[in-house]
Amino acid sequence: MCRVVDLQQAVLVKNDERAGSLRAELTARGTTVVNLLSSPGSGKTALLEAELALAASRGVPVAALTADLATEHDAERLARAGVPVKQVLTDGLCHLEAGMLGEQLEGWLPAGTRLLFVENVGNLVCPASYDLGESLRVVLASVTEGEDKPLKYPTAFGLAQLVIVTKDDIAEAAGFDEEAFRANVHQVNPGVDVVLTSARRGTGTGLLLERALAVAGGEEAHRPVMARTGSGSGGGSSYGHTHTHTHAHPHAHADAGAHAHPHTTITTASAAGVPARSHS
Repeated sequence: MCRVVDLQQAVLVKNDERAGSLRAELTARGTTVVNLLSSPGSGKTALLEAELALAASRGVPVAALTADLATEHDAERLARAGVPVKQVLTDGLCHLEAGMLGEQLEGWLPAGTRLLFVENVGNLVCPASYDLGESLRVVLASVTEGEDKPLKYPTAFGLAQLVIVTKDDIAEAAGFDEEAFRANVHQVNPGVDVVLTSARRGTGTGLLLERALAVAGGEEAHRPVMARTGSGSGGGSSYGHTHTHTHAHPHAHADAGAHAHPHTTITTASAAGVPARSHS
């Protein structure tokens, strides 16, 4: 068991080193990365679609990279905003890593991109432990997921620099207790902002964009207690790690569809040492 934990910590330390380098590289290029994490079905894509459309209407140079186990459906939706979008198919891999993100950006990320939104794989376990070189980490949860979600996934919510509640238009029907949810968030992450949104009604649309632009402009993002203490961390990164079990990641890469939106690039993510394949 010790060897398993040591191996995982070594992987995380290596990832943190690459994340730090990537963050510095992108900052030097004037690009700020926003990492979006949530469970499947949280409404993350719908909210991001609205934020990208708003950014495009304001002339803010943004791009989006979205990761899924299969299909390019999310990329097709996001590309409707008229901004550069890249779909990464992980074929079973439950998270993105800093090295993978760096590889995906090479030769694709347009010069002058102010904000890069990364829609991580729908999962609040694996992605939570991996710094992608982001400057803003956002965790989303819908009103239908339960007020105790932050307590069930303390690493994800404990390392968030912004927490977004989605689908607020059905909060009453879902019996959502906003006060209890906020209390649970602040139990694992004191001081983090919690904002309510509804992509359907447009409530809260623009809050994510404004927060990302503020960070890009030099405003300091919330620094979680867990990140400050390095709780569970194996290596002094900007994020603490409590993810100490290993995962089996199949890498049988299937070809992506050939019907991508004009603004979309489809890429199959690669494991270490295995070249990725791109379809644009």
